[in-house]
Order: sequence, then structure tokens, then C-alpha cells
Amino acid sequence: MSNGNLLTDHPELYEERFPDPDRLAARWAEDTLRRHGAGPRILDLGCGTGRDAAWLHHHAGRRVTGIDTAGTMLDHARNRHPGPGYHRADMRDFDLGRTFDAILCLDSALLYCHTNDDLAACLAACRRHLAPGGLLVAEMRNGAFFLGNTELLEGPRSASFAWQGTTHSAHTTLWIDHGAQLLRRRRTWTADDGSPPREQHSAWRLLFPQELRYFLTVAGFEVLGLYDGPGPRTETPWREGDRPHGTTSSDRLHLVARRAHHDRSPLDSRNGNGDPAQ
Repeated sequence: MSNGNLLTDHPELYEERFPDPDRLAARWAEDTLRRHGAGPRILDLGCGTGRDAAWLHHHAGRRVTGIDTAGTMLDHARNRHPGPGYHRADMRDFDLGRTFDAILCLDSALLYCHTNDDLAACLAACRRHLAPGGLLVAEMRNGAFFLGNTELLEGPRSASFAWQGTTHSAHTTLWIDHGAQLLRRRRTWTADDGSPPREQHSAWRLLFPQELRYFLTVAGFEVLGLYDGPGPRTETPWREGDRPHGTTSSDRLHLVARRAHHDRSPLDSRNGNGDPAQ
């Protein structure tokens, strides 16, 4: 059994498995950017195949740059979704030498920051790349959903789809690593073309709403919105004209934060005892 991520290695297969013909994720992002008055310069953090970045670039009049760690995804983006500038970079320490009006982080990309240090480094890099007042817009799984909800952990679950004459099947098991605060996934891919099975291991950090607020505040952001939905991945998907709402208890979490104008975290003014400095 071979290791690897079948969908990352084959971006065209990824787009077949997770179709978005109406570019719902990109249109939701554009609606959010527009409501908060974001300027045209956009960084797509974890841009994947580039389809969202390209839609924003060509249809919303944004000047988009995308970064990702997967070279196969970036090659696909350049060939199939040209227009934005695509760069290979790590979301924890990227340095593009310029600033943006907004940073997008969709499809739980932020949750690949597994440790506190990873998350703090990513948010610091985001702040460095945002102009004063710039926005961070993110969409992700919600750690709070798993407090009392086990429905996503009931498995394994199987799904199949056909692509270019071959039927691919995924057998997925999710479980919580409580000590690391991670949602771990083991997925085994099989195909009816005689190819050997492929086993993939991945994980997402489980962040709780108040915890996320704290990390953002420390990093020098002001949280403008943190809500359940509707969004591009919610059970009832976002539609044009929908307004954000919710109690941050369902399985998706949507974030809008603004880079604070000050250069210091509000917590920098506290002394070692946690009391405001006199």
C-alpha cells in the first residue's frame, strides 16, 4: 500500500471529486470582501488548484496572488486557471515582499497549522503582508462542533466516483487526537483499474471560537465577525444576498478580521501579572 495524497498529486481529480462549477467559494469570498470594503489586492493562502483565485481575478476585478506548498497544485493552477500570480510558499513563513488589501484562507487551510507556534507564525506572516486595515477572511471546520457531536466520527465512511473511465473509492475514518487537539483522518483510496491502494494521513487543528479570537488579538487583529454561516461549505450553502448569522456551534466557522492600525498587540500593554501597565 503506497502513501501520498491522491487528490493533491492529481489536481484534476481533486476538482472532479469536489466540483464547484458555480464558484460558490469564490463568490462567497467576494461578497464578504465587498461588504467590508476590501481593496483589490488579494492573497489566496493555500490556493490549491487556483480556481477560486482565478475567478476573483477575472470576474471580480481583483489582483490576486496565490500561494501553496503543493507544486502539482500550482502547476495545475498556472495551466488551467491562469491570471493570478502563483508562488510556492509555506503559510507559516512566507515572504512575498509586498502587502495586500485582504488575505483569503478557505477550505480549512488555516487548520494545517497544527501547533500554537505554527498558528502564531502564520498569523504574524499574514499581518506583515496586510496593509493597515487589511482583512483576513477564513473559512474552516469548527472545533466547537465536536463538543457533544460525534456524527462525523462515525465511520469508516465510503464514497465512490468515476473519472476518465475509472471508478475511484475513498474509505475514510476520522478521530480526535485530544492531546494534540487535532482531527485526524486516515483515507484509503482504491480504484477498479488494478492500481494498488493508496493510504493518506492528514489532520486539522481543532480551534474553538474564543481560542481563535485570542490568537487573532495577540497577533494584532480585530475580529469583525465569527459566525456559523451561511458559507460555501455549510449544509445549506450561501446564496447571493444572504447575511452572516449563527451561534458558532455548527460544523463550519467563518472569520472576518481586520489588521489593527497599531503595531503592538493589546496584550503588550499588560505587565507580567496580566494587569494593565501603570
